[in-house]
Amino acid sequence: MNDRPRSAPGAPASEAPTPAEPSESVERTRDEIGRNVEALAAKAAKAAKAAKAAKAAKAAKAAKADIKDETKEKTAVMKQQTAEKASLIADQFREKAGRAAQLVRDRTPDPVLDKTAQAAAQVWDGATRAGRYAADKAPGPLLEKAGRAAAVARGNRTPLLVAGAVIIALVLARRSRGRRR
Repeated sequence: MNDRPRSAPGAPASEAPTPAEPSESVERTRDEIGRNVEALAAKAAKAAKAAKAAKAAKAAKAAKADIKDETKEKTAVMKQQTAEKASLIADQFREKAGRAAQLVRDRTPDPVLDKTAQAAAQVWDGATRAGRYAADKAPGPLLEKAGRAAAVARGNRTPLLVAGAVIIALVLARRSRGRRR
C-alpha cells in the first residue's frame, strides 16, 4: 500500500510516531483485553456456579421425592403387616375362647348347667323388664348410646355368654363349697 509509517490514532498526520507511542498503545490494548478476559471469566464462573446450584437443587428435589415415595411404601407395608398381625391375634383369641368355653361346658355338671340356664333366663327376664322401664324413663341421647352398646354386645355374644357362664359356674361352685363346710 504505501510506505509511509502509520501514525497513532488522534495524532496529527504530519507527525511521525515516536517509538514509545506504539508500545503505549499496545500496553493499553493489552490491559483492556486483560480486563475484558477477567470480566468474562467472572461471568462464566457465576454462570457455572448458578448451574451447579441448580443441579444440586434438582438432585435434592429428586432425593426428597424418592424419600417420600419410600416412606409411603414402607407405611403401606407396615399397615398391611399390622392388619395381618391383628387378624391373626383375633383369630387366636377366638380359638382360645372357644376352647375355654368347650372346657367349661365339658367339665360343668349337668345340674350346674341347668341352674345356670335358669339363672340366665331370670337375668334375661329381669334385664328385659329393666330395659323397658329405662326406655320409658330415659332421655333420647341416653337411649341412643344404650342402643349402640347393645349392638356391640350382640356382635360379641359368644365371649360375653362364655364369661357369664364362667362367672355363674364359679359363684355356684363357691356356694356349694360353703354349704359343705
